[in-house]
Amino acid sequence: MSTPVAATVAGRVVTVAEVDDREIELRATVLASALPRPDTSEGRQLRRWLTQLIVAERVVEAEPVNVTPGDVPAEDDLLPDTAARLEIGSIAASVLRARRARAVFVRVTADVRIDDAEVAEYHARNPSRFSTPVVVDGRWHHPPVPQTLDEARLAVAAHLLASARRRRFRLWLDAKRAELVALAPGYEHPGDPRQPDNTHKH
Repeated sequence: MSTPVAATVAGRVVTVAEVDDREIELRATVLASALPRPDTSEGRQLRRWLTQLIVAERVVEAEPVNVTPGDVPAEDDLLPDTAARLEIGSIAASVLRARRARAVFVRVTADVRIDDAEVAEYHARNPSRFSTPVVVDGRWHHPPVPQTLDEARLAVAAHLLASARRRRFRLWLDAKRAELVALAPGYEHPGDPRQPDNTHKH
């Protein structure tokens, strides 16, 4: 009897059993009560999402890493807040929990740069973005005083560079998945409009 297959990554099989195991692991966590019931439309979408996560992990595992251990950032350095996680997407954010994935992130985004014009344009639109609110009597928060471009330059540049690197990694991962991954029927991308459980219709 052949082994049921959920996907292949560069010819390497991801079995349905692997998706089953990942679902069992997830349902054993504190998130269990918030997860959809198995064998429902939402439950099948969860399995599709888990399949996407597994294949993304495989894509990263296949990539060469030439980054020294000390140059690998912590997860919180790459994804410091909810906005950053939303920006990069749930699959890429989950993949970056692994140290190897963060090493790949460093390699893939090493040539990303931000120029002075981008910094100046962002500051002109958001002059108080990195200002510190004024606190009076430990209670009152006055609107922050706008900073000059010179005062804000380093913070703005770091913010824009981090965002640009996340965008580069997400696009790289999407392109690699499109190139290397084949999904079996029933394990399509959750957002694929051709699969029957996709409820986002236009």
